[in-house]
Amino acid sequence: MIIFVAVDDSDKVSIAVKDESNVFNGKIFSKRNEVSFVFVNDDTASLKRQLKEGHYDAYLLVPKGFDIERRDSLQIVSDKKINLMSRGKVENPINNALEEKRLMHYNISASGLDSLKKENPVSFTTVRGGNETNTKEGLSSVLGFVSGFMIYIILFIYGTMVMRGVMEEKVSRIAEVIVSSVKPFQLMMGKIIGIGAVGLVQFFIWGILFLVLQLILPLIIPGLAEQMQSHAVPMGGGMAQAAPPQSAFADAMHNIGNLNLPLIIGCFIFYFLGGYLLYSSLFAAVGSAVNEDPQDAQSLLLPITMPIVFGMVIMIKAVGNPNSGLAVFGSLFPFTSPIVMMARIAHGVPDGVTWAQLLTSMALLVAGFLFTTWLAAKIYRTGILLYGKKVTWKEMWKWAFRKS
Repeated sequence: MIIFVAVDDSDKVSIAVKDESNVFNGKIFSKRNEVSFVFVNDDTASLKRQLKEGHYDAYLLVPKGFDIERRDSLQIVSDKKINLMSRGKVENPINNALEEKRLMHYNISASGLDSLKKENPVSFTTVRGGNETNTKEGLSSVLGFVSGFMIYIILFIYGTMVMRGVMEEKVSRIAEVIVSSVKPFQLMMGKIIGIGAVGLVQFFIWGILFLVLQLILPLIIPGLAEQMQSHAVPMGGGMAQAAPPQSAFADAMHNIGNLNLPLIIGCFIFYFLGGYLLYSSLFAAVGSAVNEDPQDAQSLLLPITMPIVFGMVIMIKAVGNPNSGLAVFGSLFPFTSPIVMMARIAHGVPDGVTWAQLLTSMALLVAGFLFTTWLAAKIYRTGILLYGKKVTWKEMWKWAFRKS
């Protein structure tokens, strides 16, 4: 099931084709049913209006004078974000059709087909709102994946730290002494907040280091580039040299500047805290119910860890397609939203996520934290003072909902 969710991508895409050079002769075939090509004679203004009205997802313009020999660039214009996987489904049939035209043009036999395939296909630029989106979408996808993966790791690491801390206090009987002075709920929240504060401080340190590196690297890289160029071996006359490293770095910094970093960082902190507080209370409840045998904890952790793993699977899909139904569900469901929402928010508002969905997700995460804290407190109150009995989730459920 998890593999199917991670691989499946069945979004339908409709592409209008305005072929002014009659290159395709009204035929572009897709081997899969997810993409349909409709040839039209409408002008550009009419196509843009139809895009806004939702008749098509994008349109392909083949200008007059397009030459298949020169490998001219074709432009795909859309009014909304086309995910990375769908873009491949759109571009591949077009390149296949152009390949057939080249075969006919050069009278190439089947034996020469392999050598033709080695040539570079036509390059595409995806345009939305008058701006090219290829580089920004790639950077947004990488940033979203890294952010979601970091929260995925955080939930496991710090949640396990809370569970082990509660187990140590229970096994060493320190909890009995502390509970005589404070309420069990206060003891549990003190453990959760303390470890969460440590994690937050670590993130601030990483953020400061990142800012320092941004200031230092531009000063270091030019020197490295000159050293590399001084030891470079010429590749032969007439061949263009690769772009210097500082140029690529400058482009990356420019593209990062185009992202809404304050929103991404703010959401990262919120979903880090919300996800941590939601799951750490459940980890604390498990720790309070476990005795000396650590194997008991492993059997109780499965219902807690499965939503985290499932959130990671949905996040992998949401990185390339932030507006799919599964991505929207995963970003709203409190047990998966800390991971999935970071993959969507990296694409920006409203491209990756709408304000309504973002605020709803935050509200549901807060409500989920309040529920799991209440549930964990009921379990913790009984489990922290219970010894010598192997506890199951059925037993813990009874503790949570029995009348005081």
